[in-house]
Amino acid sequence: MPFTRRHVDDLETLKAVAHPLRVVLLGALRAHGPATASELARRTGESSGSTSYHLRQLERYGFVRDDDEQPSGRERRWRAVHDVTTIRDTLPGAEPLLEVLRERQVLALREGLATLGDLDPRPDGLGMSDLRLELDDADLGALRDELVAVVERYAERRGSRAVVVHLALTPAVEDP
Repeated sequence: MPFTRRHVDDLETLKAVAHPLRVVLLGALRAHGPATASELARRTGESSGSTSYHLRQLERYGFVRDDDEQPSGRERRWRAVHDVTTIRDTLPGAEPLLEVLRERQVLALREGLATLGDLDPRPDGLGMSDLRLELDDADLGALRDELVAVVERYAERRGSRAVVVHLALTPAVEDP
């Protein structure tokens, strides 16, 4: 089943989602499912007032909404509206905001890689590699779309191990 997507193509919406805490909150809702501001505050080490404010900002821009199930009349349960956010990274003025998002992805990748050595036994499928290709723009877009399609085929499976697939197609940097 394909991921549901939110395409961001304006600077105001990008500003709303690129706040460091909002990135974390949205990621937590996507990874762990619906939660209250208090639950997210405990998970992130922030105050519930802060998480509540940032959730309302994410709601204002259509990234989160009230969960269908509200077990308590005292606290709102929030849920992510989409599985994936894609950003048009050619927006004028977007670079500082994109850097916030890149830093979060790099941190998540570092944290994930750091845990590999702690796994005993380590599943054969975990790890990383870098593959150098020389592609034109059309092939680059096709490759990205095919890789996303492969990941989407696995999205509905529920196994014993949660993993994150980091997909980063970057320019090759030549070794000295």
